[in-house]
Amino acid sequence: MKLTVEGIKNQKAWKEAGIALPGYDVEKVSQKAKEEPGWVHFGIGNIFRIFIGGIADGLLEEGVLDRGITCVETFDYDVVDKIYDPYDNLGLSVILHGDGTREYKVLGSLAEAVKAQASDQAQWNRLKEIFTSKSLQMVSFTITEKGYALQKADGTWFPFVEADIKNGPDKATGAMAVVVAMLYERFKAGKYPLALVSMDNCSQNGAKLRESVLTMAEEWKKEGFVDEDFLTYVSDEDVVAFPWTMIDKITPRPSEQIATDLEALGVEDMQPVITRKKTYIAPFVNAEKPQYLVIEDHFPNGRPALEKGFGVYLADRDTVNMSERMKVTVCLNPVHSATGPLGVVLGYDLFAHMLNTNEDMMKMARMVAYDEGLPVVADPKILSPQAFVDELFNDRFPNEYLGDTNLRLAVDVSQMVGIRFGETVKAYVERFGDASSLTAIPLGIAGWLRYMLAVDDEGKAYELAPDPMNEEIQEQLSDIVIGKPETFKDQLKPILSNERLFFTDLYKDGVGEKIEEMFREMIAGTGAVQATIHKYVQK
Repeated sequence: MKLTVEGIKNQKAWKEAGIALPGYDVEKVSQKAKEEPGWVHFGIGNIFRIFIGGIADGLLEEGVLDRGITCVETFDYDVVDKIYDPYDNLGLSVILHGDGTREYKVLGSLAEAVKAQASDQAQWNRLKEIFTSKSLQMVSFTITEKGYALQKADGTWFPFVEADIKNGPDKATGAMAVVVAMLYERFKAGKYPLALVSMDNCSQNGAKLRESVLTMAEEWKKEGFVDEDFLTYVSDEDVVAFPWTMIDKITPRPSEQIATDLEALGVEDMQPVITRKKTYIAPFVNAEKPQYLVIEDHFPNGRPALEKGFGVYLADRDTVNMSERMKVTVCLNPVHSATGPLGVVLGYDLFAHMLNTNEDMMKMARMVAYDEGLPVVADPKILSPQAFVDELFNDRFPNEYLGDTNLRLAVDVSQMVGIRFGETVKAYVERFGDASSLTAIPLGIAGWLRYMLAVDDEGKAYELAPDPMNEEIQEQLSDIVIGKPETFKDQLKPILSNERLFFTDLYKDGVGEKIEEMFREMIAGTGAVQATIHKYVQK
């Protein structure tokens, strides 16, 4: 069985293997998208294929969508060459349930894969054709928060951005420059309206995308590549809109075991690949069943019937913002960031296994969400914060079949502590005068800093997950020796008082000293981390 348009025509074999096939004509919906594109997506990796591609697949099955998504890659062209082209743009969705059962489904919603590569004239011209189509209604994005960044921390341009500004639209390389170059083509073709929809997991994502687009357009105007009329076009949100979204679906990297299982069922060539740019991707994507996508309903050129998609909610901007804050500052992400790094220190590979077998870690996780987060969460109304947390702890977090690792949850934590912890700390200060009543969140912050010492609770060294501040923080903590608490003096002060990190000064909020004390206890020696967690969660 081959995952190709020709291969899935052997319906009997796929059915016997327990793999559902598209109930619509894949070639027809792909052709329709090529002739009259309606939905373009930038960033065509795992989360896009199973979540956004899965939503489109469901709409095609229901007959409320008549064409697939045009897939555009701006960063890793190997993804097109190795995962899209050889499989005729088909994907294989693998939903992992907590009882160990799986749902397999071939996705035929990914109509076309285009490399946003100005040096490849055929691909670049095709992208221009797509963006000058009147039929185009929306361009969505999953390029990660880094994909919108134009400047380094010191305010200077990244070198590739500086080159994009100087070289102009015809030689664009970065994602934001490519988007603005294509908007310029659309502007010249007839000033057609469009919605640019960030679906990345970051706060006020639509505002971030808009700021980057406008910045690039303004810089090109200064260089003489575009005129004032184009700036007016991209600045008018009734013409070019930037709806905000909240997105949530736990999507671990593709499992080698699942690849082997699929091949045992008879599906050929399922093994994951690692591209030259270190993207880990496979012909299939594995993820949990639950998913949430809350979208601001602002589409100047119309839109597909997104509200009929599984887990999709259309709302106003305030509701989207509250939904995002509910998830990122209270319900889900703070639990990951508070307990994931500690899980690495305690020697647990899988997040779910840790919660299922370590009572103290489960208690701490529940304290972060139920005891400390829910009392100050804003209720978005369309989703119940209580029900959201209940589902996390009853179904999602305990699911060991997802294979989500603590090390993954420790990636880039320094970039997230402000929104994931700082917002709740500030809410406590606003309501109670200080945040001194908090326990689990300070314990999580102390645990993250203990994790940064790169020595586990048994004294063994490990490698830190990628984080732009690893070097800086490790340097600040370099004099601290585990087993010698006297080596800990005031090394945490520059970190815990850093308002750039936490959006607040944790000492002024009444938790800085508490975090220091917890950290001091965690470095007492072997087993001190587990003992410290036990002490504070059992109080």
